[in-house]
Amino acid sequence: MLTEVNLSPKPGLVDRINCGAHKDMALEDFHRSALAIQGWLPRFIEFGACSAEMAPEAVLHGLRPIGMACEGDMFRATAGVNTHKGSIFSLGLLCAAIGRLLQLNQPVTPTTVCSTAASFCRGLTDRELRTNNSRLTAGQRLYQQLGLTGARGEAEAGYPLVINHALPHYLTLLDQGLDPELALLDTLLLLMATNGDTNVASRGGEGGLRWLQREAQTLLQKGGIRTPADLDYLRQFDRECIERNLSPGGSADLLILTWFLAQI
Repeated sequence: MLTEVNLSPKPGLVDRINCGAHKDMALEDFHRSALAIQGWLPRFIEFGACSAEMAPEAVLHGLRPIGMACEGDMFRATAGVNTHKGSIFSLGLLCAAIGRLLQLNQPVTPTTVCSTAASFCRGLTDRELRTNNSRLTAGQRLYQQLGLTGARGEAEAGYPLVINHALPHYLTLLDQGLDPELALLDTLLLLMATNGDTNVASRGGEGGLRWLQREAQTLLQKGGIRTPADLDYLRQFDRECIERNLSPGGSADLLILTWFLAQI
């Protein structure tokens, strides 16, 4: 989480340079949030190990109270600002998956971790997004209007954007000797170009999402982020995102997972 937030410049996102399209949060909020969440990750792993004999579909129910307590610490650390709620959900799942795999003496790889996390979330999209009621959540509304499943859908599918695209892309760039920060920024562009980011859609609608995806894809087609000189393109993209009030927070969460899985 600290690696992601300190990465700069990031279009529309909080970084070392500015607060992006956010008026309610700053870099220091993310630092405090990450430190508050850090101590909870071993608890997710421990629960995954302790619940290893349970059916996978039953694990999510037990993870929720831990996740909510972790969120509580995050909100206390940031005076009520939601900095990492999406990351708590995703990292909680992956850490629990690691605990389960270790307890069962099964290989711990990015693929096995993500497929195990997916097994925890079986049926989640149906249960939480396809429910018809008069008081729709933001996620339900975006699903009904645009078909976007957000963090739930990505988790239930086993994080295909990360496993099939972002992680191989990032590791290839590192193997080629690219600076790790430049590699992460280029990988962020890839995620922005391909992710149906509900954070962007909630701020800018379908038009805002399609614009951001096109801009990111255009930068990739021009060669992406390979040298410090290419950062000027990201600075311009950042200014345009701020003008449009667009923040690709969902893609930032997936970048955190990409970095996390690369450490396995």
